[in-house]
Amino acid sequence: MKFVRSATLGLLATTALMGAAVAQQAETLTVGVMVNLSGPAAVLGEQARDGFLLAVEEMGGTLGGVATDVKIVDDELKPDVAVNKAKELVERDGADFVVGPIFSNIAGAIAKPVTDAGAFLISPNAGPSNLAGAECNPNFFAVSYQNDQNHEVLGKYAQDQGFGRVFLLAPNYQAGKDALAGFKNSYEGEVVNEIYTPLGQLDFSAELAQIAAEQPDAVYAFMPGGMGVNLVKQYRQAGLETIPFLSAFTVDETTLPATQDAAVGFFGGSNWAPNMDNPQSKAFVAAYEAKYGTVPGSYAMHGYDAALLIDSAVKAVGGDLADKDALRAALAAADFTSLRGDFAFGPNHFPIQDFYLVTAAKREDGKFETQIAETIFEDYADNYAASCQMN
Repeated sequence: MKFVRSATLGLLATTALMGAAVAQQAETLTVGVMVNLSGPAAVLGEQARDGFLLAVEEMGGTLGGVATDVKIVDDELKPDVAVNKAKELVERDGADFVVGPIFSNIAGAIAKPVTDAGAFLISPNAGPSNLAGAECNPNFFAVSYQNDQNHEVLGKYAQDQGFGRVFLLAPNYQAGKDALAGFKNSYEGEVVNEIYTPLGQLDFSAELAQIAAEQPDAVYAFMPGGMGVNLVKQYRQAGLETIPFLSAFTVDETTLPATQDAAVGFFGGSNWAPNMDNPQSKAFVAAYEAKYGTVPGSYAMHGYDAALLIDSAVKAVGGDLADKDALRAALAAADFTSLRGDFAFGPNHFPIQDFYLVTAAKREDGKFETQIAETIFEDYADNYAASCQMN
């Protein structure tokens, strides 16, 4: 999607004000948005894409005052496909930034080709532990979180509630492993079972039978996208709702339109919710719902914030995209007003931020959303930053 900037008079005025610095300003900024846009988890990528595009549109098709060419790419949730498309973005299209991906296995595949080419990779969701720790990268920034953190919210909540026996469930890939590790970082009780299912599994009858047999004090699940929709519906159908259902990325704005009443009252963990009480968040939710007709989730919020981050950095360097060191420093400064409120990058380029227990609710207008129930962590940094030696 190309945003055309017609601003000859504005450019002349800017030249008068900024002098020689404008001579270095790029004529066009190219951003590749690489997210999954096909298959059961497509809604996650669609929200990140739409949040990013909404921000660029609101800024008149520019980021940092530079006309912006946004190229949308579907990574198809296939690492080999993603690598080829990432190389095309940075080598053929000359992308200055790549915003993506959603899934951590894709992040692991594309981080090197994108950053080795001199571009910046801005993650609107994926936050694998290796990129937060020992394999941190000066050209990688996550505007979301480290994968463990939302799961730590529910581990802490389960611990505080005195749930002595918990059943854990996640798909068998890096983010799934990080999810359950995150939960156990904050939970000291007994894990009665820990099951990893194939990525993309949609029938959970066997796992639900095991839960019924074990009768744990609570269930903790990480099942994003279509996996989460089916799990929540099947959980209710199996009559297991008397066992508290705790999750992250399972009961949220990407799944609630499908699960609806089946998810109401189920808990999640997040760094944001649509009822966040600040002016910028309220304006974003209203604009997003008006444009797309759906309630935005954290994926959309992070996509929007990714655009604000890039805008702030390009503006700080006066549009000089060739000065990578200055651009990197400007990104690290994070001089923008996040939709979530307080936001700063830690030394590993992952955020320091608040995290909340959220619960699924039905609004008066009939739409479903998550709502903040209580604050679990304040100004929380991830557990891997100490292992990051940024080169």
